[in-house]
Amino acid sequence: MCGIAGWVSYDPAHPVTDATADAMTHTMACRGPDAHGLWRDGTAALGHRRLAVIDPDGGRQPMTYDHGGRTVLALTYSGEVFNFRELRAELESHGHVFRTQSDTEVVLHAYLQWGEGFTERLNGMYAFALWDPRTEELLLVRDRMGIKPLYYFPLPGGGVLFGSEPKAILAHPAVRPAVDAEGLAELVAFTKTPGHAVYKGMYELPPGHTLRVRRNGTLLRRYWALESREHTDDLDTTVARIRELLEDIIARQMVADVPLGTLLSGGLDSSVITALGARQRTAEGGAPVQSFALDFARHAENFTADDWRGTRDSPYADLLARHAGTDHRVVTLPPSALLDPAAREAVMRARDLPFDLGDGDTSLYLLFKAVREQCTVALSGESADEVFGGYRWFHHPDSVAADTFPWLAPPFGTGISGPGSGPGEALLDRGLLEKIDLQGYRAQRYRDALAEVPRLPGETGLERRMREIGHLHLTRFVQWMLDRKDRASMAVGLEVRVPFCDHRLVEYVFNTPWAMKTFDGREKSLLRAATRDVLPPEIADRVKAPYPTTRDPYYLDGLRAALKRVTEGPDSPVRPLLDGPSLAAATADDPQPGYRTGTELVLALDFWLRTHEVSLEF
Repeated sequence: MCGIAGWVSYDPAHPVTDATADAMTHTMACRGPDAHGLWRDGTAALGHRRLAVIDPDGGRQPMTYDHGGRTVLALTYSGEVFNFRELRAELESHGHVFRTQSDTEVVLHAYLQWGEGFTERLNGMYAFALWDPRTEELLLVRDRMGIKPLYYFPLPGGGVLFGSEPKAILAHPAVRPAVDAEGLAELVAFTKTPGHAVYKGMYELPPGHTLRVRRNGTLLRRYWALESREHTDDLDTTVARIRELLEDIIARQMVADVPLGTLLSGGLDSSVITALGARQRTAEGGAPVQSFALDFARHAENFTADDWRGTRDSPYADLLARHAGTDHRVVTLPPSALLDPAAREAVMRARDLPFDLGDGDTSLYLLFKAVREQCTVALSGESADEVFGGYRWFHHPDSVAADTFPWLAPPFGTGISGPGSGPGEALLDRGLLEKIDLQGYRAQRYRDALAEVPRLPGETGLERRMREIGHLHLTRFVQWMLDRKDRASMAVGLEVRVPFCDHRLVEYVFNTPWAMKTFDGREKSLLRAATRDVLPPEIADRVKAPYPTTRDPYYLDGLRAALKRVTEGPDSPVRPLLDGPSLAAATADDPQPGYRTGTELVLALDFWLRTHEVSLEF
């Protein structure tokens, strides 16, 4: 998967230096534990940390194309291009000669052949930088769905800093970690504005975009966006097409020169990926797929069914593993592991920002850490809910009709802070929320998001609204989920692939009418119909359950004790941001319910303010 970093400076007063470029690259070591590389000329430095997945011996980076004794093009690349074999054959027909078997070299030659238009030919998850020494221009590229992250920081004297994560840019001495009112609003709004990086002066390259950096400035270009097209296939044809796409996607994403497994929760999405992956492996005559499930110690005795989670995951994961014949392993976590300061710190350092789901993030990190002991690559069912309409708020009339993001609408977004509140703001000072105009910020981001929705002529009523909701999820909500999975996995050097984010599948299902997506009156009807034959009936008919969290009283007590500890000291950086009465209610011996997510956010904010020395400027 890898991590990239780099620095382009057109300012002679601030030339590129090896020491700083190397320090930026070193921050990406967790993303690429296998190798380190740094290439530079007088104006640019490209850094790379490698996680070897394809052609471990030949794919070292940064990679260059040299001709006539000089470098024509240099590349630092993160991710995977899943159609690299077809592209390689096409490029060879044009006369290109390859030295390696890597997809990295295919990207390099694809740009040489087709220029910036090569982005439209790539199928995969990627973020990379191409430097042309002849023109002294840098091209930054990010995949269509934003699976792989890429941040940049324009320099006032001309040029740019970039990296897979903010920490690479923050390692440069010219960058000061500061957050203004808009940045803090973005941090807690739970809206995920494309391009917004929270830190002042820093940006995230939006999905499906390129950024060209020249001496005279930068040019941001969108090369892909969801479009609305009339869906003419009938139901049977639609189901068959989805199955065809899934089989092709899985076949492409099962390619790796290192051990590969699947993440298996026992839900529909991960079970589909695992079952189809196991079929693919059997067809190739390979060893059984390794599958990995998460569980909590004493979860069976602490679990109580409710409106969110009607069943535990583990029995269904075991059932699918037996059905598909996988080599299955359950990673069981005790409360002490979830409260372990080292694990929580690793998660928060990986994020660079205090987006935090507490034990939901820590358990994901610990799961990935265990998976990494056996595999370098894992396939995940992430994003099926956004693509096929799986979340409960897709199907609740109040959230569908609400004039806001549906995940923030009642009854799902109604918390202690009132209707439309986010999951973590319960403990924040009410005056602070008014000062940063959080509700106004959310409303503006919602209007901006709606303005981007591609409309289908004549589409009205529920179909029109569900197109809007689908687009909101595929351009906003899914970004938050993909970021979470990327940081947790790359913190341990594990590459997680997300087949449901293949842009061909996303485009096709996005344009399928809502009535067809729910033809049997259930969530994800099309996915169930397309894959029912490879699943046990119990899983094919299982009701959607969200990612599990522990309900162990020991964890909740530990969480409350940690909140007391970080807010009682006179030097607490987070205390001025909190609401006194709410804090007292959350830390009481008999705490009021509803503060768990807010507590997790406060702990993350405290760590972030302490370790990153963030300046709050508002």
